Amino acid sequence: MSTSQLQSLIERYVASGPRAVGDPTALDAFSQFRGALERGEIRSASPDPASASGWKVNVWVKQGILLGFRLGVLEDIPSAALSFVDKSTYPARRITLNDGVRVVPGGSSIRAGAYLARGVVCMPPMYVNTGAWVDEGTMIDSHALVGSCAQIGKRVHLSAAAQIGGVLEPVNASPVIIEDDVLVGGNCGVYEGTIVRQGAVLAAGTILTRGTPVFDLVLGNVLRSSAELPLIIPPEAVIVPGSRAITQGKGHSNSRAWGLSLYAAVIVKYRDDKTSLSTTLEDLLR
Repeated sequence: MSTSQLQSLIERYVASGPRAVGDPTALDAFSQFRGALERGEIRSASPDPASASGWKVNVWVKQGILLGFRLGVLEDIPSAALSFVDKSTYPARRITLNDGVRVVPGGSSIRAGAYLARGVVCMPPMYVNTGAWVDEGTMIDSHALVGSCAQIGKRVHLSAAAQIGGVLEPVNASPVIIEDDVLVGGNCGVYEGTIVRQGAVLAAGTILTRGTPVFDLVLGNVLRSSAELPLIIPPEAVIVPGSRAITQGKGHSNSRAWGLSLYAAVIVKYRDDKTSLSTTLEDLLR
């Protein structure tokens, strides 16, 4: 079945609402849809040079993922050690040797409908949700999360406890996108459709959301999201967690006030040879 045919089917069953529940032809269409997701033939967002953000949201794909939740029923999911009860349409995905993905023993889980390219390394315990796209050579370290519909590029390192939000709903909203060769440090969080451009480095503890201002010390400007665009981190930017002083009210730093400050993300430099050399250790682990 071609992608356009699959799209037409998914859109038809989405439009039919509750009538699709229990329809075996709808379940068959969803099964083909989920298989296409896992093979990487379709994705919730794809590169688009004509777009202001460089990415296009494929609304019908996100609608198809939500359709799977509507069509599924709760069932016991077999496991060697633990008990799971989830939607029948979204069992745990079984990775085989032919997939070329390295999943180290220790409690990791990949949900059906997620795409992992060859050469991906999964360190336990980690979790990849349905609709996520993880490209070649990426490492997902211990306690890291890749949310539903998140797009992860080639040779990305998601360090321990990194949290990559998804954004499944609303269906027209851009998911979180991490482009090629990005290093996401430990305990980082990237949420609400943020786009991190190629080669950027997020130091440990950096948090990026739609409402996070990013202060660029190198170029002297402040990056923010807008009504039309999410927060976009420039290529090769090196970001560290910082703070900014409160200048009004009781937070103002004078002798009578509390001297408070708020979290801020700060671009301290742009990636160079020295920065790149400091990240080559991860290649030895692949």
